[in-house]
Amino acid sequence: MNWGLIGIGGALALAAAGSAIGIGTAGMAAIGAWKKCYAQNKPAPFMLIAFTGAPLTQTLYGFILMNSLRDKLGTMDPGLLLGLGVLGGLAMGYSAAFQGKAGAAAADALAETGKGTAQYLIVLGIVETVAVFVLVFMMGVTG
Repeated sequence: MNWGLIGIGGALALAAAGSAIGIGTAGMAAIGAWKKCYAQNKPAPFMLIAFTGAPLTQTLYGFILMNSLRDKLGTMDPGLLLGLGVLGGLAMGYSAAFQGKAGAAAADALAETGKGTAQYLIVLGIVETVAVFVLVFMMGVTG
């Protein structure tokens, strides 16, 4: 069995799992925030869609890492491929999951106050940066 294949698949699968968790978390908060707005006859901010969708990009990063690792199959140690894929996918997945939690807080705050959109997006961007760094650094190891 080539353990590197698990790492290659794991890069995408774990990043995507984190994206699903983050999107679900932010999405539930957005739905609740919209419900509050409707109940109070306030405009429902469409921007909550951006907060909800933000964790999706980590799936793309997992896909890019997966392809980068796949290109090294047969030339790189299978244990290294396993480690890079699984650990990279986990880190990206955690970034997505916590970006979803931040997006949930942002959805609640924006719906309540109608203010702070730029600051909330900056926070989501900072969390996103973790996944970007992981992608770049893991790809750097593969050469």
